[in-house]
Amino acid sequence: MGLRQRRATLVRHIPGGPDGRRMLAVAFIDKTGTGLWATAAALYFTHVTGMSIAQVGVLLGVSGAIGIAGAPLAGRLADRFPLTRVLIAAQLLRAAALFALLTTHDHALLLAFSALGSLPDRASNVLTKLYAARVAGPHRARYQAINRTVANLGWAVGGLAAAAALAAATTTAYQALLIGNTLSYVVIAALTLRCAEPPAPSRVVADSTTPAGTGPAGPWRDRTFLLYTATEAVLFLDDAILQVGMPLWIVHATEAPVGLAPLLLVLNSVLVVLFQVPLARFGATPKAARSLLLPLAGACAVGTLAMAVSATGGRWPAIAALTLAAVALTFAEMIHATASWELSVALAPARAQGAYLGVHGLAAATQRSAGPLVVTAVIAAGPLAWPVLGAGLVATCFAQRRLVRDRLPAGALSVPPVTVSEHQ
Repeated sequence: MGLRQRRATLVRHIPGGPDGRRMLAVAFIDKTGTGLWATAAALYFTHVTGMSIAQVGVLLGVSGAIGIAGAPLAGRLADRFPLTRVLIAAQLLRAAALFALLTTHDHALLLAFSALGSLPDRASNVLTKLYAARVAGPHRARYQAINRTVANLGWAVGGLAAAAALAAATTTAYQALLIGNTLSYVVIAALTLRCAEPPAPSRVVADSTTPAGTGPAGPWRDRTFLLYTATEAVLFLDDAILQVGMPLWIVHATEAPVGLAPLLLVLNSVLVVLFQVPLARFGATPKAARSLLLPLAGACAVGTLAMAVSATGGRWPAIAALTLAAVALTFAEMIHATASWELSVALAPARAQGAYLGVHGLAAATQRSAGPLVVTAVIAAGPLAWPVLGAGLVATCFAQRRLVRDRLPAGALSVPPVTVSEHQ
């Protein structure tokens, strides 16, 4: 089979039809733009607008905390209005808020614009996940895996472009990266406009699994789902460990070279690109997704123990232990992404799918704010704190496994067939 035929075969096997492929393009462009700006944001605020490091910390912390509200708000709106229109509005608001940063050096306005942009930023994560659940239907586990792979490729492309631009370290370079990210939001809004509106179970049919007048009135009164979301916030800590904890640990607690930190992040992206899609088949049903919580616990244990061991030897033992930690925690990230994706949809009643997934989005948003604080506290406590954190992650895996046991549907599908796009 030639390269062109192989590519055509791969494209045909992407769930969701043409709209699914367009949304993958949206994910790639979105993350490429984010990769451009994420590295440069703190430098822009310090070198271009004249903010101090403390002021930048306040700006990022406050805007991140405000952004937490974006996830549940997006879910509620998606149950009441056409999903594509809500997503387009979020993308355009992201563009407007980011571009507004160019218009002022006033610290109060910069904080206001950053906070305004963080709301649709967090909302977009929930909305794209909800779109995938509706357009890909029973193939959503594979689709989400492909989406994460494409997103990681976008991050890599954006990060490489940013590194080249930042070598100049000029105001023009920082502004160019900001404008590049702004344009990416405009482009994905235009692409989303071409996507058909997928069937929304909350507006098409009542939830056939829950008799009228019974069951929780919504996610905020659903104790099981709220507890599940709380356990999710803990399990999302792998992100903070990899992105924040590992670089700081390398510098302050090991004899490994500082240059190892970016190499391990590259390794993380490569592993996700190679293995996220193959791993998806192990979480294609609610029962299978629940079973993944056991290997997830093992990966968390290995990763955190390796972090502790890395501080006990010389240069090469530290490099070996940190590489093992990065590999284990990356597999934990991929396994959790697969299980979390399927279980969150399985636990959400069709009549309020958007609202439930919006509340679930609070887990990742909360981790972005609290995760760095937890990880830096572990680093300050020393090597023995890593196994303690690992034990907490393992306990959370087992607690979540028991928590969801009686709420998962018995059949292979966790959503009614109405969520399948007409393209399927």
